[in-house]
Amino acid sequence: MSSLPSDHTSVRTFDSVSVGDALPPLTVHVDRARLVQYAGASLDRNRIHWDEPFAKKVGLPDVIAHGMFTMGSAVTLVTDWVGDAGRVVEYGVRFTRPVVVPYDTGADIEVSGVVKAADPETKRVTVELTATAAGEKVLGRALAVARLD
Repeated sequence: MSSLPSDHTSVRTFDSVSVGDALPPLTVHVDRARLVQYAGASLDRNRIHWDEPFAKKVGLPDVIAHGMFTMGSAVTLVTDWVGDAGRVVEYGVRFTRPVVVPYDTGADIEVSGVVKAADPETKRVTVELTATAAGEKVLGRALAVARLD
């Protein structure tokens, strides 16, 4: 077994998972400071992610989170659940709505997941994710496949 960070007690095994299992929900809070940090790390400095007047000028309701930030935040639910990010072997989403990030309150991305398939031959599980912000679905067709032992 690989060494895990202290916040993980074990790596999830294939035999401990069943189709229909719900993953513990996750809330990711995002504020303007986090968007600026992400812009620097990702080199995506598009003004719609930090400049409120510009975002509104181009027709957005406010500054919006980077799509890849939203996508990465959602898959954190699966990586935490399986105990090792390296076990996620496939991941894809369709962006349905932006995450609007108001200056004074920020935004919460609420993520839930359900095991939709489990293949005993490959020991892979498929998890369907649901991600919402302000009560609206922000990702569609969000599926992650993880390899378990």
